Amino acid sequence: MKFTPEKYRIPDEPMKPFVDASEIEQYLSHAKPDKTIVRNVIAKSLEKNRLTLAETAMLVNADDPELVEEIKDGARRLKKSVYGNRIVLFAPLYVGNKCTNNCRYCGFRISNKAAVRKTLSHNEIVSEVEALEDKGQKRLILVFGEHPDYSPEYIADVVRMVYQIKKGNGEIRRVNINAAPQEIEGFRTVKEAGIGTYQIFQETYHPEAYVWYHPSGHKKDYGYRLTSLDRAQEAGLDDVGIGALFGLFDWRFDVMALIRHTNHLEACYNVGPHTISFPRYQEASLVKLNGKYRVSDKDFTRLIAILRLAVPYTGLILTARENAGIRKEALQYGVSQIDAGTKIELGSYALSADNAQNLDKEQFRINDDRSLNEVMEELIETGYIPSFCTACYRLGRTGEHFMEFSVPGFIKRFCSPNAMLTLTEYLVDYAPDTTAEKGWNLIEKELKLLDSHARADDIRGRIERIKAGERDLYY
Repeated sequence: MKFTPEKYRIPDEPMKPFVDASEIEQYLSHAKPDKTIVRNVIAKSLEKNRLTLAETAMLVNADDPELVEEIKDGARRLKKSVYGNRIVLFAPLYVGNKCTNNCRYCGFRISNKAAVRKTLSHNEIVSEVEALEDKGQKRLILVFGEHPDYSPEYIADVVRMVYQIKKGNGEIRRVNINAAPQEIEGFRTVKEAGIGTYQIFQETYHPEAYVWYHPSGHKKDYGYRLTSLDRAQEAGLDDVGIGALFGLFDWRFDVMALIRHTNHLEACYNVGPHTISFPRYQEASLVKLNGKYRVSDKDFTRLIAILRLAVPYTGLILTARENAGIRKEALQYGVSQIDAGTKIELGSYALSADNAQNLDKEQFRINDDRSLNEVMEELIETGYIPSFCTACYRLGRTGEHFMEFSVPGFIKRFCSPNAMLTLTEYLVDYAPDTTAEKGWNLIEKELKLLDSHARADDIRGRIERIKAGERDLYY
């Protein structure tokens, strides 16, 4: 019997659930990839076209080692053509870990009585942000537990506070949010504070698995969480991030569901997610799952490559949950943003290393604990341009406008020059001499690769202005 996807498809309507497990399972069960099919799908992606669910299923089911390598090679080529060789850096800042949910995979869950509940005070937030600025960070994601104390008004107040904290040449230019789903008015309140991306992860998109992992708390409502970013769009907050926690269910299903979510946002709002995240489950305080759906390193790098090919224009975020080796490898396959110098214990950035070790580590394990500078130096040595750029957000290149630039692949016209300028700031203000020498050599190399002498001269002029004391120059 011929597979007819329309039989299973839920219509895309704003504010209504859109994931049908049977639809995704049918796509996966009927995808029979051969070399010709897979190569045609890769070729379509390399033309910077988003893939359909049927095409994505072909990549997901392509288990032949030769085809897997071709998928990864396609992802390498696509990433370079869309984003060039820049990697955006950020840091997470945990503001509070109070939570009313009981997620089986999370150390913040309400039944974890060993967790030390804390919300940073005003002075502690100032100290944390200043400590991050002292290292050279310019982009933060504020993380909040799901609790009534962390209302939209409170989140907005913290965002405004962070933007006002400046130390020396340090400042935070981009504040993203990872917090509970809001009602439309709540999203509007947070947007008015000037946030960047609002991240909400579905964790797993499989409805039955989701219910098992979320036995109590507001988060147990699958449909409410699934449509949360619809409410953000309705509120005018068009810069959103989606994600899944891999290891909770079959990775193939959740990769397909992430693409389904992307399709839904585009169909209803004419704009896809700004970012997709794909953290792997890590053990946490008093939390240990049975490992049935554990994602191997081999499959993890493979799924990253598939996501890159499926959504050419969307930022892919890889976190410090992964070790340095996996992170270095995964950068090739389409990752465009990583965190660095990460600490997840509340109040830990402002403490000495010895004191920070004594803080409660209850949410999950960090496997790349290198400093920001160590990560930047490795990026520079590998030929990547570390970037703290925030130009798109302040020039309105977000949401549908971002798509106009990024879908055709033109975004690198802005990204590479702006990456060089923010790297220049870091080299002048924060870098040790050895890192600075390597950074200047990389910038010089990149300037010589530009196809326009006028463009190179303009960037050189801005670099000299930064050396002379100006800051925050961008295209």
